[in-house]
Amino acid sequence: MAFRQVVSGCFAVCAVAATLVGMSTQAAAEPFPGAQQYASLDAPAFGTVKPAFDPSLPVVDATLNEAVIEIPSGDVTLETTIFKPNGTGPFPMVVFNHGKLPGNAHDQPRARPLALAREFVRHGYVVVVPNRRGFAGSGGEYVGNGCNVEANGFTQASDVAATVAYMDKQAFVDSKHVVVAGASHGGLVTMAYGARDARSDTGVRGLINFSGGLRQDECANWQKNLTSAFGEYGEHVKLPSLWMYGSNDSVWQGSLPDDMFASYTAHGARADMVDFGAYKNDAHRLVGDRDGVPIWWPRVKTFLAEIGMPTDSQYQVSYPQAPLPSGYANLDAVAAVPFLDERGREGYENFLHQYSSRAFAVSDSGAWSWAEGGDDPMAVALDGCQKQSTDPCRLYAVNNAVVWDERSAAQTQTASR
Repeated sequence: MAFRQVVSGCFAVCAVAATLVGMSTQAAAEPFPGAQQYASLDAPAFGTVKPAFDPSLPVVDATLNEAVIEIPSGDVTLETTIFKPNGTGPFPMVVFNHGKLPGNAHDQPRARPLALAREFVRHGYVVVVPNRRGFAGSGGEYVGNGCNVEANGFTQASDVAATVAYMDKQAFVDSKHVVVAGASHGGLVTMAYGARDARSDTGVRGLINFSGGLRQDECANWQKNLTSAFGEYGEHVKLPSLWMYGSNDSVWQGSLPDDMFASYTAHGARADMVDFGAYKNDAHRLVGDRDGVPIWWPRVKTFLAEIGMPTDSQYQVSYPQAPLPSGYANLDAVAAVPFLDERGREGYENFLHQYSSRAFAVSDSGAWSWAEGGDDPMAVALDGCQKQSTDPCRLYAVNNAVVWDERSAAQTQTASR
């Protein structure tokens, strides 16, 4: 029997991922004060948030008009994903910088932060996600600069600068309304970009750092190196920034986020830090999860308005929709799940202990897969199951309901959009 267990996380976009929106009345770009805000940002039960629907707004295709292009950066080209609204624009732009997974950077999947992209596209933004040099399908090799975190950030930021410069020339981009954001390693790169390259990019109005940094356990005093790097960036930056960190981040523990922020703002850098508290089992996965949007978007929206970026909803976008409950069995009735052997039932019991944004798929031959979180656990579960089965895989349970319909078992169930 073939089986597979798949857990959807955020580290490809976060590390990230998973892992991080048109025109409204322009707010004046007032100075952004340096402050730490430990706000109580509570999310509703996972998987229960229904997206706002306004029939008066135009509809963006479910693909978010996703396209992959090559952007020149020095002697290489960068594999870059673009998500955009319908039409010719010009649209405000967010450039999002991905994180770094362990191992060969070329083995890292192309960054596709769908949850983040969908929210920004809904608000009228074009979202540009470059894979930096040596990552995924981009040319060249990753340059790590050893234990010199400051140099690492500046080296990576050159690709961000090349991306901004290239996209500024595209007719569908409003080059006067640009924000640069990133998660995990991409957050560090974003802050490095703001300290040097952004000085010549006059249309960039602000920086957003989601759980940014670079963890180097093999380097002595890596926490001090990291904190010092942020201090150097903060000494030279001119742009305001928003920092968002959680209290149960598996990568940045203890007082390290506070230390990084204090070092960055020591020379007067305009920045605001929001501690959004605990998020699921790891705050580092926030941006890669669709469940994370209700937590980070309200504060990001406020920041965007303060720096003169648009924030009104401009489009309807499609979200992955779960099938209706079938009433086939109770969710916790493990023995009712068809085709599973003992190990498969153990897998289903494990699925029951996951957060409620989840999906379990099974095939007639006994292959199975579950997924939790990310942007679309239904699609991930079906894909994981199908890779192990020649028979069609179908969804058995989604979120907190059984969706299996024995009468239509001969038909393949897919995650509708």
